[in-house]
Amino acid sequence: MGSTDETAKMRDAPTQGKITDEAIAAAKAMVGMRLRPEGPYLQDVSVDTIRNFCNGVGDLNPLYRDAEYGRNGRYASVIAPPMFPMAYGWLGRTRWGLPGVHGFYAGNDWELFRNLRPGDRISAEERVVAVDERRSEFSGRLVIQYVEAHFVNQHDHLVARVLGWCTRHERQAARDKGKYKDIAKHEYSADELNAIDKAVIEEDKNICGRNIRYWEDVQEGQDLTPIVRGPLSMMDTMGFLVGCGRGHTHGVLLKGAMRHPGHFFRNPEAGGGVEYTGIGHHRESVAKEVGVPGVYDYGPQRSAWVATLVTNWMGDAGFLKRIKTELRRFNTMGDSTWCKGKVVRKYKQDGYPLVDIDVWAENQRGEKTVTNGAATVMLPSKDIKTGMFRDGSAIDLGHAIYG
Repeated sequence: MGSTDETAKMRDAPTQGKITDEAIAAAKAMVGMRLRPEGPYLQDVSVDTIRNFCNGVGDLNPLYRDAEYGRNGRYASVIAPPMFPMAYGWLGRTRWGLPGVHGFYAGNDWELFRNLRPGDRISAEERVVAVDERRSEFSGRLVIQYVEAHFVNQHDHLVARVLGWCTRHERQAARDKGKYKDIAKHEYSADELNAIDKAVIEEDKNICGRNIRYWEDVQEGQDLTPIVRGPLSMMDTMGFLVGCGRGHTHGVLLKGAMRHPGHFFRNPEAGGGVEYTGIGHHRESVAKEVGVPGVYDYGPQRSAWVATLVTNWMGDAGFLKRIKTELRRFNTMGDSTWCKGKVVRKYKQDGYPLVDIDVWAENQRGEKTVTNGAATVMLPSKDIKTGMFRDGSAIDLGHAIYG
């Protein structure tokens, strides 16, 4: 485990690792390797853990948070929102290879197979699938790392398959380049704040819910009703941690730091208390140390916001089959995130009625902070032949898709 002498040697600032040919080669040598679960954090699916996760991402959908609504609905229970497995672990999060090199969550691509219900227990198997080197205006040389995970329930049924990726940047190089140093804090007008508050307060009025959205009624080019999260505050970032069951203190924290000293440091601002290198999500000084102009959001949280846009639109009878988000700009304290979407294709595949949606997010400056986003939703059809075998015998559509 280590001694107190070793903890006394812990750095008083995040380490300044370098992206070297040797470090990249070592990371690439890990391709195919199975990784230990990050936490796990929340494994048991319950009414309480679902509601807590929804609180952490601002999801107001009663299908996920109102037990009475769920009991009287199509599932005879609340179900978990599609992104609930993030409460188990954040896929793509930096935790392997390139010691001392800072990492940022950069995106996920989810393929979903079944709903999670209270009483389920989830687990995951994660493996390294690729390492790629690029150039960046933010930090010069960077590395993108990819992992794939399979989430299963207690019956070993596949819940989701996810590709996650993160970018790795030298902390000093990102700080010295200062790509975002001239971004000024946005001063909102009263009208801007009123528009944000109105959209937030009225979001639940636009949740499709039990009002079935049939495939036949959807038109290509149709816009989804936007949702907004912001202006980003400490309540938002802390709330997401609580919603995901995260938090280590005292002996749990110190023992973890001794096992992985490169991920922790003794922060002089905390009197030498041990903090994780990702504390830049909450401390401005540490954020600036890694080239970010201020405290910033959690990437998985932003991905969950975009998923909420889609689940609000599709209604209780819809099923989210795929959701992809790529994060391209930082969302710093005081920024607002408008999640938007547009139907780009409707079609039937193997008899199932599907809709493809382009999704993205913009901040209050009109800059896209989520790009190349995509969602695929299965909707109910008015065609009684949809979801039947070719010989005409009826099948249980839910069982056919969800197992």
